[in-house]
Amino acid sequence: MSSTENAVNAETLMVNQWLPSNTENLANDEVFLDHAQREKRRFRAVSSKGKKVDVFLERANVLSIGDQLLSDCGQYLSIVGAEEPVITASTDNWQLFSRACYHLGNRHVRLQVGEQWLRITPDHVLEALLHRLGLTVTNENAVFNPEAGAYDTGQQEQGSHGHHH
Repeated sequence: MSSTENAVNAETLMVNQWLPSNTENLANDEVFLDHAQREKRRFRAVSSKGKKVDVFLERANVLSIGDQLLSDCGQYLSIVGAEEPVITASTDNWQLFSRACYHLGNRHVRLQVGEQWLRITPDHVLEALLHRLGLTVTNENAVFNPEAGAYDTGQQEQGSHGHHH
């Protein structure tokens, strides 16, 4: 590696622009982020090529897997979901699955929904609930990509869930 390449790899990429996943730009690099990092507007990360990345977004956009970040020097970084500890619950019984989704939704729990499976962040009380309802529960490491929710526009400030009580 030349000294110029070392200098480029050592630099910190400053990011203040977010581009939705339908953007046609070819990414120069990628950043693996867990679900909590994808909800922040200011954070530090390291790209898959080892570059430091400082992100300062004007609005609290929820970054989606496949979105891109644009650095001040014109480099595009693709957002990739990072594996993290999760609880995955599944069943072949649609009624049990529906009940589980209802109870978790009633508690405003962030969840990812698949074909007769759901995924939440680890919580021993919710894990016990899912067991009581009759679902098969597995603790694992996987990408967590929760549903945005009916009131989530992706533009809200942190701490707000978008409707009044």
